[in-house]
Amino acid sequence: MIEFKGVHKTYDNGIKALKDVNIYINKSEFVFIVGASGAGKSTFLKLMMREEMPSAGEIVVNGFKLSKLKRREIPYLRRTMGIVFQDFRLINSMTVFDNVAFAMRVIGCTESSIRKRVPYILGLVGLQNKARCYPKELSGGEQQRVGLARALVNNPSIIIADEPTGNIDPELSFEIVELLTEINRRGTTVLMVTHEHDLVRMFHHRVIEICEGCVVSDRCADKKRSKAPTREADAVDAAGIFPSVKEGGLL
Repeated sequence: MIEFKGVHKTYDNGIKALKDVNIYINKSEFVFIVGASGAGKSTFLKLMMREEMPSAGEIVVNGFKLSKLKRREIPYLRRTMGIVFQDFRLINSMTVFDNVAFAMRVIGCTESSIRKRVPYILGLVGLQNKARCYPKELSGGEQQRVGLARALVNNPSIIIADEPTGNIDPELSFEIVELLTEINRRGTTVLMVTHEHDLVRMFHHRVIEICEGCVVSDRCADKKRSKAPTREADAVDAAGIFPSVKEGGLL
């Protein structure tokens, strides 16, 4: 659950990045956050991840009241989130396996659990045969799948995808959002920031539009049409790769 209540953000230079933002996002929703460059989308994400504090208002994420959160508690908030970046942010000297495993090693997971979990997640995103490859040997779409696998590997309840299709072509963009949609359908909350309105229209999820720091529209998902075309996801399902779902997200 994510809630912004009367949130304002004004920077020291006087720029008002967000103005009286009120948003409630339920568990297991898929939400597109759209808006032009400078609209306030990045500020919204930074506040949600507790990288910055609001000037006024209250933010609650996964039961954490962010204004009351102590510095030492911030990592626990962030462990409930998986982040997918536009520029992939892979480590070129590491294999695909080790790029994904890195997220588990950072939080102290055992090598035994890593050896079990990473191949499973790579299978989920269709990269089970690329584990020993290096990022430079992959296409842009494959690199973004590695980024998605890394975001998923610690079983977050929320996936935040920040312009994840910005550096890949339209066909691969569709496949990435299709995969995010299937992950969402199985219990994980997904927030995707994008400016690609054609892509947004194809998937019929909830759309929140931010303009000059204000929420100017909040269109609910079309529940009759919100299941995206599933060319890839159905193939993955047929292979028995997706797990069942527990509270909070993927197993």
